[in-house]
Amino acid sequence: MKEVYAIEMLGITKKFGNILANDHIDIRLKKGHILALCGENGAGKSTIMSILFGLIEPDEGVIKKEGKVVHITNPNDATRLNIGMVHQHFKLVDTFTVLQNIILGDETLKEFNDNPNFFKKTFNYLNKHLFKIVDYKKAREEVNKIINQYDLQVDLDQKIEDISVETQQKVEIIKMLYRQNDILIFDEPTAVLTEQEIQDFLQILRNLKKEGKSIIFISHKLNEVFDVSDEITVIRKGQYIDTLKTSETTKEDISALMVGRKVNGFAIKTQIQPEEEVLRVEHLTMLDPISKKKVVNDISFNVRKGEIVTLAGIDGNGQQEVIYGITGIKKIQSGNITLGGKDISTLSIREKIKSGISHIPEDRHKHGLVLDYSIYENSVLDRYYENQFSKYLFLNDKSIKQYGDALIEKYDVRSSGDGHTIVRGLSGGNQQKIIIGREIERNQDLLIAVQPTRGLDIGAIEGIHNLLLKQRENKKAILLVSLELDQVLALSDRILLMYEGEIVGEFLPQEVSKEKLGLYMSGAKKDKVNAIKENKHE
Repeated sequence: MKEVYAIEMLGITKKFGNILANDHIDIRLKKGHILALCGENGAGKSTIMSILFGLIEPDEGVIKKEGKVVHITNPNDATRLNIGMVHQHFKLVDTFTVLQNIILGDETLKEFNDNPNFFKKTFNYLNKHLFKIVDYKKAREEVNKIINQYDLQVDLDQKIEDISVETQQKVEIIKMLYRQNDILIFDEPTAVLTEQEIQDFLQILRNLKKEGKSIIFISHKLNEVFDVSDEITVIRKGQYIDTLKTSETTKEDISALMVGRKVNGFAIKTQIQPEEEVLRVEHLTMLDPISKKKVVNDISFNVRKGEIVTLAGIDGNGQQEVIYGITGIKKIQSGNITLGGKDISTLSIREKIKSGISHIPEDRHKHGLVLDYSIYENSVLDRYYENQFSKYLFLNDKSIKQYGDALIEKYDVRSSGDGHTIVRGLSGGNQQKIIIGREIERNQDLLIAVQPTRGLDIGAIEGIHNLLLKQRENKKAILLVSLELDQVLALSDRILLMYEGEIVGEFLPQEVSKEKLGLYMSGAKKDKVNAIKENKHE
C-alpha cells in the first residue's frame, strides 16, 4: 500500500533573477514524524519552507497534503490547511501582550446569545464585520488549555518586549497550536537559545510529536537533529541530495552531504606565546537602567596579542553588558577600559572603533546591519567616511563596489543577485558572513566576537574557527563570547566564567572539563578569579 504523507513537495523550483534558489527539490514529511531539513547557508532551506507557508510562490512544482494537491498562494491558504511556521526571526508585536500576539488575526469575537433573535443576529453580524469586539475571556480559556496540554508555561499578560527569547519562542508555538495547525515548520529555532533552553525546546518537539503533529525542523546543529528527528533531508546549492533515516546515518555523513566534502570540525590550535597587552578592563561596574541593579559587578581582566580570551556563561549573566560597555553601546557606571594603553572609557562608539576595535555583535539586526541597505553599503557601514570610500560629501561607489565584491567572494556571501541585493532578503547565515568579513577585514588590534557562528552551517562554522585562529596567529587580541562549550574549549587560551555579573572562575581549556564549566556557569561553585591562582595570568 502506498504511503500517504502529511506533506509532499515535488519538483519545487524557484528562481530569483538568475539565481536558482530551489532546483526541482522533493520534500516528503511522514505523518507524526519529525523531518530535519539540513544544508549550508543559502542552500535554499528557508526558501522552500517559505513556499510551503505561502510567503512566496514556486515557479514550478506541486504541493500535496495527505495525497491531495493543494494550492498555497499566501499564509492564509497555509493556515486554512493547518500549516504553521515559526520563523528564525520571530513575528511578534513588541508592545502587545502575549495573549494579544497569540490570537492576533484569529481573534475570538464576542457573541450575544441572550438577546432576542433579531438583535442577536444583528449584533453578531456587526461585530464580525465592523466592531470586532474580542472575547478575551474565552480566548484566554482556549489558550490556557493549550498551555496546560503542552506544558508551555507563559504569562499571558506580559508584553513581548519584557520577556526572554525562549518565552517568545513559546508564544510562537502557542500561536500555531491556537490555530489548530498540524503541520509545524521551525526555521532555525535554537539559534538564539542557551544550552538549557535548547534542551527544553527539544522536549517540546517530542511532546508535539506525541500529540500527532508532523514537524519540519531546519537546523545546522547536528546534535539537535540527531536527538529528535526521524529522517533527515539534505539539500545543497538549491538541489535535493538525499533523505536518510536518522538511525541509519551519522553526523559525519550528513556533514559531508551538506558541504560536499569531509568536514574536519575544529581546527588545530597552534601554541603561541601571547605578547603585550591590548585590552585592560579594571573594576568595571554597570547598572540596569531601570532597576538600578548591578548587572556587571567590579570585574577586571585583560586580553593580549596572540590570544583568545572567552567570556563564558549562561546568557544573561553580564557578558553582553561587558561588551556593550567596552564598545560604547551602553554607559559604564564606574571602572576603566584601556586599549593599547589609551583610556577609552568615555569615548563614543565611532571613536572607540577608530581607536582599534572590531566588533561582531550578538544581535546582527540591531547592532550589525542596516537591513534595508545593500550588501555593498553594509560592507563599509563603519568606515564609509574613510578616504578610500568617500571624498567630501560623496561616496566612491566604484571603490565600495570593488571592496564589497572582494568581501562577498572571500567570505562566500550568497544572495539572489549581486552586491546591490538588500541585506534584509538574505538568510541569517549570509547576513552574519557580511558582518564577520567586514570586521575581520578592518584589521584592528582587538577583535570582539560575540556568538560569531550563530546561525551558520557546519562548513561555515569550520571556516569561522579557522579565521579566528588565523587572527590569533597574526597577533590580534580576541575577546570571544560564546555559549557553545565545545567552541569555548577548542578556541580559547583562557576562559573567564561569568555568573550574576561577576567573574567566578578563570581556567585554561586543557585543564578543565565541560562538566566543571557547567557547575560554574550554574553558580554551583562561586569562587573569585584571584582564588584560583594556578590559572591566573597577569
